[in-house]
Amino acid sequence: MDNLPKSLRSEGKRFYQKIMLDYSIDDEAGKALLQTASEAWDRCKDAQSIIRKDGLILIDRFGQKKPHPACAIERDSRAAVVSALKALNLSPGVM
Repeated sequence: MDNLPKSLRSEGKRFYQKIMLDYSIDDEAGKALLQTASEAWDRCKDAQSIIRKDGLILIDRFGQKKPHPACAIERDSRAAVVSALKALNLSPGVM
């Protein structure tokens, strides 16, 4: 697949290729939605990596436990992937 969006990193590229191969998306609107989903997939994977490294809970400057900010990024990115897949009329079972 030669024309992968340049904004994607390795995880997003694999996701994009898998969906393109499985569903043969060929219209521009579909490609744009798939690019959006793939970029969100990259963000989700980045957030997961940060959470694995730092943990789910951080201690703030007052000694209080707080959820890691990457947890919200992971949640929001995952929701963006599902939303884009729904807009493409695809099942989000690929995640």
